[in-house]
This record gives sequence, C-alpha cells and structure tokens, in this order.
Amino acid sequence: MIALIPGFLTGLSLIVAIGAQNAFVIRQGLLRSHVFIVVAFCSLSDALLIVLGTGGLGKAIKSRPDLLTFIRWFGVAYLVWFGIKSLRSAFTDNQLLASGEAEISKSRVLSSVAALTYLNPHVYLDTVIFVGSIANQFKGDRWYFAFGASMASLLWFFSIGFGAQAASRVMAKPIFWRVFDTFVAIVMFSIAFSLAIFEF
Repeated sequence: MIALIPGFLTGLSLIVAIGAQNAFVIRQGLLRSHVFIVVAFCSLSDALLIVLGTGGLGKAIKSRPDLLTFIRWFGVAYLVWFGIKSLRSAFTDNQLLASGEAEISKSRVLSSVAALTYLNPHVYLDTVIFVGSIANQFKGDRWYFAFGASMASLLWFFSIGFGAQAASRVMAKPIFWRVFDTFVAIVMFSIAFSLAIFEF
C-alpha cells in the first residue's frame, strides 16, 4: 500500500489535465461512438507505457535525443492537422446523424486514438519517464506503484468516456458541438505549440 497509493495519486494527477487524448475520449463519449473500445485502448496503452517506464525504457529514451526530436515534430504535425480538422467540423453543419452518433468506422476511431496516444511526446514524458522514474525510487515495490498508476488511468478514462456518454442526450444541440469542436481545436493547437518549444 505504501507504493500503490502514491502510484494511484501520481497517475491521477498527471492524467486529469485536459489534453489531446482526454478531449478525444470525451468527444467519443458524447457521440456514443465506440466508447468502450476507446477507453479500453487508452487505459491499456497507459498501463503498457507505465510498465515499460518502470522496467527502464525511460532511461533508454533519455539517451536518444534524436528519437525524441522525431516524435516531437511528427506529433506537432499530427496535432495541428487534428486541430484544423476539429475547427472545420465546428463550422460544418450536419456533422452528426439524427441519432447523435458520428459516421465513423471502428478502424478510423482506433487509428485516431492510437495516433493521439503514441505520437504525443507528453505521453512518454508523463508515463514512461516521469512515472517510471518515481516508480523506481520504490525499488522492490516499484511494480505496486506502477499498478496504482495504471489503475488511476483505468478509472479516469472509463469515468470521462462513459460519463460523457451518459450526458450526451442533453448536449445534442448543434451549438454545443460548435463550441466543443472549437475547444478541442484550441487544445490541439496549444499542445502542438507547447511541444514545439518544450525543452527535452
């Protein structure tokens, strides 16, 4: 418990900030579109990266600045593209079906959430490097810390995904989607800018 509870609190403190991944999960929840697949993918991805960081991948990444540079600019380009896409959606009528669900395939949803997860250097900084580094301070109990951090991700993603789904029926007005898509675009552009100027 000495390692598990700090792991849970550390994981929760890092993940609650609205970022590219969280915004996408909330959007899919509001659309009631492939919600379980999205939250499960995000939860498992975080757990995988936390385990890899605890196992020593963080040190390996720190020793390869060229790899971080590649991930940084690829991530910036993708986030800018996603932001432009969200902004265009904000000013496009009839982007939703009458049922409130988006016309988007499971494969497209998975490719989008995978890109927002694995092409964002902040994900690696938070899970692999930061959480991994703290976990290793607990030495023999580091895997309890990693488990606690992974449980925080699981709880958070399922909460925002299915919480948004429960609230979707009262947020079906076109004005809400215009505001939300504009907000998502601002989030994407902000993260892209922060990645471009961040000192690794």
